[in-house]
Formats: sequence, structure tokens, C-alpha cells
Amino acid sequence: MKPEHPQYPHLFSPLSVAHLTLPNRVIMGSMHIGLEEKRDGMKALSEFYKERAQGGAGLIVTGGVSPNRRGALGPGGARMANSRHARAHEVITDAVHLAGGRICLQLLHGGRYSYHPFNVAPSAIQAPINRFKPSALSSRGIRSTIRDYIRSAKLAQKAGYDGLEIMGSEGYLINQFLVRRTNQRSDEWGGTLENRMRFPLEIVQGIRAACGPDFVIMYRLSMLDLVEEGGSWSEVVTLACNIEAAGANIINTGIGWHEARIPTIATLVPRGGFSFVTAKLKGEVSIPLVTTNRFNMPDACEAALAAGHADMVSMARPFLADPDIVRKSEANQAHRINTCIGCNQACLDHIFQRQTASCLVNPRAGNELSMPVLPPQVVSAKRVAVIGGGPAGMSCALEAARAGHQVTVYEAAEQLGGQFNLARRIPGKSEFAETIRYFENMLEEAGATVHLGVRADAALLSETGFDEVVVATGVQPRPFRLPGSERQEVVNYIDVLTGKVQVGNRVAIVGAGGIGFDTADFLSHDRDEELGFYASWGIDKELETIGGLKPPGNRKTKREIHMFQRSEKKMGGGLGKTTGWIHRQTLKQRGVKFHTGVRYEMIGDEGLVYLDAKGVRQCFNCDHVVICAGQLPNNALVATLQLAGDWHVHSIGGAQSAQKLDAERAIIEGTQLGRSL
Repeated sequence: MKPEHPQYPHLFSPLSVAHLTLPNRVIMGSMHIGLEEKRDGMKALSEFYKERAQGGAGLIVTGGVSPNRRGALGPGGARMANSRHARAHEVITDAVHLAGGRICLQLLHGGRYSYHPFNVAPSAIQAPINRFKPSALSSRGIRSTIRDYIRSAKLAQKAGYDGLEIMGSEGYLINQFLVRRTNQRSDEWGGTLENRMRFPLEIVQGIRAACGPDFVIMYRLSMLDLVEEGGSWSEVVTLACNIEAAGANIINTGIGWHEARIPTIATLVPRGGFSFVTAKLKGEVSIPLVTTNRFNMPDACEAALAAGHADMVSMARPFLADPDIVRKSEANQAHRINTCIGCNQACLDHIFQRQTASCLVNPRAGNELSMPVLPPQVVSAKRVAVIGGGPAGMSCALEAARAGHQVTVYEAAEQLGGQFNLARRIPGKSEFAETIRYFENMLEEAGATVHLGVRADAALLSETGFDEVVVATGVQPRPFRLPGSERQEVVNYIDVLTGKVQVGNRVAIVGAGGIGFDTADFLSHDRDEELGFYASWGIDKELETIGGLKPPGNRKTKREIHMFQRSEKKMGGGLGKTTGWIHRQTLKQRGVKFHTGVRYEMIGDEGLVYLDAKGVRQCFNCDHVVICAGQLPNNALVATLQLAGDWHVHSIGGAQSAQKLDAERAIIEGTQLGRSL
């Protein structure tokens, strides 16, 4: 039932586009899931999209599909090039339409981003993020590629798609034609803006003529390239007007090339942080404009629409985190939304490692067939104790309670969250608090009993009596044994992040994994906080410069921070594939010093004494040494419980193993165990 007084009136006002009347202004943006290339992947994709259609997405856009082999993102990449491809997609369009939704196919030619030796581009200029140098398209090759786009559009229409999105941004082929950075041609396809626009305009015109007036064409236009020799704002406006005249129904906003050294979707980007770009184009065209990037909750969407920044809002990863985000928003139940935290860990990082995308906070994403909405309802409810209220414990307790078990959670701290309570203290990671909020509300709704500030043991559990006991007590810092490690100035990361210890201005951080980087970020963000996101990264909010770039502000921290690791490998090499560069670049710009291949000797009055990578004895005279040298399982309770009662004992997350532990693994293990009890 719809609420009488919707909290988000602009979000749920209908919008007519071509022959479609959309019930709301939320688009599920394009995400490549990796199922597109899997055997029998179309069936799994159809279930994935069906759930999002049932969840209320006004319009769904698929992951990128290439119009030909050379444009595929990798060997065997998804294409829409023949009738067989079209028939394979019918299961998707049928499922979405039966669910009452509408869906567009995204046509994406990778150009010089295509990761194979047969890639092509306007000019033979290699991308800095690709090992393969492209061949320059001949004039004949360009004409052939345009025909491939048109053929793909007709096949998409035959497959039942309501329209398509033409990917003209993020540095892919069409975008490469538009800017001098990648288009150095001197023929009719290069040089002047008129010539550089010819490629996308002929594609749009050709598709409109071939597919008729009722086929939706959405064009994703790069409004802010964030690379040198990118487009100017006047060029963006000119292109947008011509794209409308060529027959497009909607213009979507593209922000940043993949090779740009500025974060555009990571969690440190402010919510809706690029809607100002779309707003600047308002009034220049008469067709609807879509704003995008880092919209993950309905209030941010509503604010952008109410401010007149756009006509529609596109969210991609938030539909991974919660397929019902729109329905919950419409029912004024934002507190029940499983919020995307922008971590990239299980979605984009998986895709770049050629794995199927999922979601850290929602392991069901991409696995809808193997993990139905609810686990099988139990015939006889069990009494389940979950010890530890971190990500593993919360996810296990929720799934078990949803299945009908009587679940009791014991958390020694005064709040749920575990390691997420540390993560949310890191600058740019406040979104982690949303996951805690979600689990708190859902555990209450599912009927689980939660005891905070209670350290459970065998005696306490025996008083109540349980059938299943789940130990999810997480990890503890690995002891750091070195002469002088007992000194007062030697502290662990937990005490630093919780504010128990206030460190001085000269700091040594021992250990350079994820925790070491987070601690360094926490201790060095003073100038970024003063400058703000846009000035820190050199984003021209006035859009007066080429590519939207300006010199970044001085981010140098007031502290002198040195990070040390024993390994000779690149520092931060184990961080997320799509976000690690952000952390490394941030710390370098703040003046943090990296030391690899070191051997620690002692900590004394003169500071941290070590041998550098060349074997030379060095000393860093510091106020504090912060230990971030790994973790151990906090599992002492497991053996005790196994001997203490007539119950089954399970361990998950850090309590099971600290090796390669992250929140993704913890939540997956908790979810799987909770569903299987």
C-alpha cells in the first residue's frame, strides 16, 4: 500500500519518455555482472533483473554489450551481433516485463579499453590502464562500426528491449572520438568538434531511423572527463544539443574516464556529489536529463530532484545492495534499506578479476537462483546463540531468525557492528554505519533478541540452553614482539581509531595492509577536511577548465607519518583493485613516507630502529609507534564451548580464521551458516 503522504514526492512522480510512462524517476544504472559471459548465465541474469523490476526500478539498464567482436571488453565478452545473441536475451526481457518493469540494453564498444590485442580506437594511442595498444580505425572501419551499432540496436529491439543506452562516456570508444586526447585524426572524423561529433551523431541518427520513434534511446554523455585534453563545457553543451536533434530521448550523465586519477564512485565521494554537473546542462536541452554517481539513499535522490538538478536519478550499485530500494523508499521505509557503502569490493573488484559481481552487504546479489529470497522455513525452530555482533554475527543471526529460529545475539560491546565500528571512523567511510543501522533494524524486525554489553560464556549459555552456538567473536591484534615493544609510546590501531590514545605529530605505523592504510588515513586527513573533496582532488566545480580539472589543493598533513612493511612488494598492493590507487595516491599527496623491505631491530628512546631495504641501519625518532601488524582469530571460546554443552558449535569470520579476512568473507560465511542451520 502506498503511503498517503510520500516522503519523496519528486522521486515518485511519473515521467513519460517516448512510449513509456515510468512510475518513478529512478533508473537502475548499467552494471556488468559477469553472468553475461557465463554458460547458462542468461537465466541467472533474468532472475537478477526480475527482482530489481519487482523492487520498483522505473527503468533498468543492462551491463555493457558490444556491437562487435573488436569492441568486446575482453576475450569472449558479451556481444549483440546476431540473431542467436538476440534470442538468448529474450529470457531477460520476458522476465522483466512479466514483473512490470522496463529494460534497455546498453551498447558499449570498449575502444582502446578493450582488453585484447584486436582492439581499435580513433587513433593508435595506448590507454594507460591497458597493456594492449589499439589499431587506428580506417574510414571504412568507422563506417562498418556505425553499421554494427545500428544492427545491434535492431537485434535488441527484436529481443524485446524497450530501448537502449548508448555508452558515450567513461573513456570508451565514442568518448575517444570526442576529445583530442585520443582523437588525433586529420580526416572527416577528427580535428574540429563537428568532425569529432560525427561518429556518435551518425550512430544515434542511424538507430532512430532503423528502430522507429517508439524505441527509447538514452545517450550517456561524458559531462566531466576529469582527464587532461578532455572536453570543454561548451563542447558538452554542443554535443548534447546535437544528440537531442539526432533522436535521443534521454541524456544520462557520465562522470570521469576510467583512467582518470580522481575518484568518482568510491565511498569517499559525497552522496550525489556530481549532480552539479547535470544541473548545469538543465535548460540547454528539452529532453530528460539523468544525474548519477554516489546516489545510494532516497533522500539524496529526492534532494537532487527537488533542487531541479535533473529529471531522473540513476543508481547502479545500490540495486546490488538492495533490490527493493525503490519499494522501501515509496513506503517511507528508508530504515529498512540495505545501503550500498561504495566499497567496490565485491562488485567492481570482482569484475576486474573476471569473477561474477556480487555485493559485500548483500551476498545474494548475482546469486538469486542459488540463494532464494528466504531460506527454507524450518519445521522445528532451534534455539540459536550468536556470540559476537560484528558483520559475520549479524548476518548469521538475521538469516537464522528469518528462517524461523529463536535467535539470541550476545555482543560484549555496547553496540553492534564489530570491526565496522572502527571502519566508519575512517574519513570517507562513514557509510559503514548504514550497514550497522540496517542489521539493527532487521534483527529487531525478524524477532532476534540482542544483548549488548554482555560477554557470553558457557555458564551463561547453559542457563538458557541452546541447540546451536555460533562463535563470531572476530579478531584481535597480532602481538608485536620486539625489544621495546612494551614501551608506553607503542600502541595498537584500535586504541588510536577509538580515540583512547591521542598520538603525537611524529608517527611510525608498523604494517601496511588495509588496517595500516586506514590508520594512516585517519591520522593524516586534517588538510583534506579543511579543503573539502573537490579542492582536495582538483575538480573544477565551475566547469571552466578543459576536462574539469584544476590543480589540487595542498593536502600535506601537519603530522610526519612513516609507514613500514617487511615485504619488498609495492605498498598497498593487496588493497582493492579499483580503490587501492586512491589510498596510495591520497597518502602520498599528504606526505606520508613509505618504507618497504625493512627489518625491525628495536624501539628505544631514539625511536624506531630498523634496517632499510639496502641493509642500512636507520632510526625514526617518533612520538608514537602504531602497530598494525596483522590479526589473529579471537577464538579461545570455541574449544571451551565444544566441551561445555550438548550443542553444536560453529565458528565464522575472524573467529574461524584471520587469514585473508575481510568484511565480504565474514558476511558471506554468516549468511551461509544462518541459512543452513
